[in-house]
Amino acid sequence: MKDLSHADLVIRNARVLNSYIKKFVDADIFIKDGKFLYVDTKKQNEITADEEINASGKYIIPGFIDIHMHIESSLVTPRAFADYTVSRGLTTIVSEPHEIANVCGKAGINAMIKDGQKAPYDVYYAIPSNVPVMKDHETAGAELTCDDMLELKNTDGIWCLGEVMNYKEIIQENDSEVGKFIDIVHEKDPNYILEGHCPQLKYADLARFLYRGITSDHCEHDLEEIRQRFENGMFVQIQDMMLKKEIIDYIIDNSLYEYFSFVTDDTFPDLLVKNGHIDNIVRKAIRLGMKPEYAIYCATYTPAARMNMRDRGVIAPGKLADFVIIDDPCELSILATFKRGKQIYDITEGIKKHDYSLGKEFEQTVKLSIPDIARFSVFVPGKDREVSVRVMEVSCNTNITSERRVRMRVIGNILQWQETDCRLVMVFERHGINGNVSYGFACGDCLKTGAVASSLSHDSHDLIVMGCNEEDMHKAVKEVISMNGGIVSVLDGKVTGTLALPVAGLMSNRSVEETADDFIRIRKAFEDQGYVHRNTIMNFCLLALTCVPYLRLTDKGYLDTENIRMVPLYEEI
Repeated sequence: MKDLSHADLVIRNARVLNSYIKKFVDADIFIKDGKFLYVDTKKQNEITADEEINASGKYIIPGFIDIHMHIESSLVTPRAFADYTVSRGLTTIVSEPHEIANVCGKAGINAMIKDGQKAPYDVYYAIPSNVPVMKDHETAGAELTCDDMLELKNTDGIWCLGEVMNYKEIIQENDSEVGKFIDIVHEKDPNYILEGHCPQLKYADLARFLYRGITSDHCEHDLEEIRQRFENGMFVQIQDMMLKKEIIDYIIDNSLYEYFSFVTDDTFPDLLVKNGHIDNIVRKAIRLGMKPEYAIYCATYTPAARMNMRDRGVIAPGKLADFVIIDDPCELSILATFKRGKQIYDITEGIKKHDYSLGKEFEQTVKLSIPDIARFSVFVPGKDREVSVRVMEVSCNTNITSERRVRMRVIGNILQWQETDCRLVMVFERHGINGNVSYGFACGDCLKTGAVASSLSHDSHDLIVMGCNEEDMHKAVKEVISMNGGIVSVLDGKVTGTLALPVAGLMSNRSVEETADDFIRIRKAFEDQGYVHRNTIMNFCLLALTCVPYLRLTDKGYLDTENIRMVPLYEEI
């Protein structure tokens, strides 16, 4: 029997968040064997301790928990991500390694798990549920079958099923691999957590999605869609793009704090350094009118409850001693972060750095020869004429594209697209599987001069390029290939920005801060070349994402994501 009259550590004179009553209380906190032993509001000194820290009236909150995010979106490896985000108060994450799974399969997932074990806090993973998202309509570097998912389910470090993204298919009769997995899980492990992704689903279709046992969603929604999710018992995960006054007011007016959590989903490295991580989401919610105690609660207690992590997310006896010391609960400036009672970050010591490679075998994944410049001409057989061409129209405030039709001339079997306001978009299959190359176009709030290219293009991560002329596009593709992956911008034959992403063509092998410096330069190049969007690079990379409405371009051509069917580049007039 342990001696419960003596603790390893006591933190005195703190303002402690009691998550059960959602209030700060004056207390001394006793910690033993990595867990909270006693939150002493009476300060009667009934327990002794080996070590003492005086909080001097500072605030103590549970460590932040982010249950829906993708480490790869920070463009660094798991340990690099964790080494930085301890300074943002994170103590637990559930990351879905969907991106590396599409490139490297189970080997990539296992490498991420292994690297995460080196992190200063708990890094758990969700099983990537759709690799690829739509295998009949795109080419990824790997495929996860139902058997693969069942094997991963029994792997240490795996916590749940990641977001089910074939949301239109899954509510219909189908033989998808994730559908088979869900059926088996319902029978053998009915309480297993299934995470969702269902933009725009409403009414009966939303009910069908929930009926399959997929009970969360993190996507961008209007207020009516959010209302239907809450009223149908869905757990809502609010990310940055959903921090809108009307949504926060709806949550407050209906006291929905138990039924949602804040998440980050995707955070690029420059914004991670500039604004923070989950702490930034919480700050924004507070500015929109949510009380600090409630906002913090929804980044600590409710995500833990959603993931059945009953051992954390609250400062109470028997819970893991994961906590953060802050100056001000509205500003959330992190002074120190503790994991299992041990300090893992001190603002006076800064951020520790380590080796951030996953291994050389993951740094040779761009299996694509430099194409001849002739590949950048759009061939249209037949006589000289005009054709009606499908174009993805980009809007600066959303990642949803609409379909526009543009008349283009054909002369000598070549489409004269440069006579229009459209930009050529091409996707090169880069995994060494079939050598596919596809053509499409974009217009609206996108590139105005030069070219940009990237081996990061959700979710199959084939090489995507957009440009205003063939020469700059050819140069951009050549640079991405020569770097073994990355993002490149070119103008008038000169490289204007580069970000090397040699790890699976998705991640840097450097620290967050170093990666952010290069990312700032490449983001500026995008903006200088006329790309107008709230998140330029992400918007570009999502032009190949098959689960976002309405028109997308994969290595196999245009996909109408609303009706899940391939559609031709052009039609005769």
